[in-house]
Amino acid sequence: MTTAREIMTGSPVIVDISTPIRDIARQLADNDIGSVIVCTPDRQLQGMVTDRDLAVGVLAAGLDPESTTAQDLVSGREVVTIGADDSVDEAIRTMKEHAVRRLPVIDGQQVIGMVSQADLATHGDETQVGRLVEMISAAPDNTGQG
Repeated sequence: MTTAREIMTGSPVIVDISTPIRDIARQLADNDIGSVIVCTPDRQLQGMVTDRDLAVGVLAAGLDPESTTAQDLVSGREVVTIGADDSVDEAIRTMKEHAVRRLPVIDGQQVIGMVSQADLATHGDETQVGRLVEMISAAPDNTGQG
């Protein structure tokens, strides 16, 4: 059984809840990624901020990217995760169920990586991955939280 730990992208970009949105946008651009993980100073997972969150939740809403912080975007939103030793099949099921494209990987209380659709496409069953992409794309409430 292949696990999330085996296919994840290690060392995800993690930002503090007080990080201004402009700094998050720079991190996304500098690292050529679509999301960052948001944690408290003691590394407790609070959520994720995606490039779509920046476009829709900040720019389109007319918010100031200097004064708006990660906390402003993740407050009150559920974050969906996967355990490091959970199977690839479980990651696919979780993504389908929650219509997300990325899952932070948790080992105990620590975020240790990220599993994305691309990771699953490389390591998962072709039919399952095809259905995953189809279901996520068709989800009516695809809020960009993953």
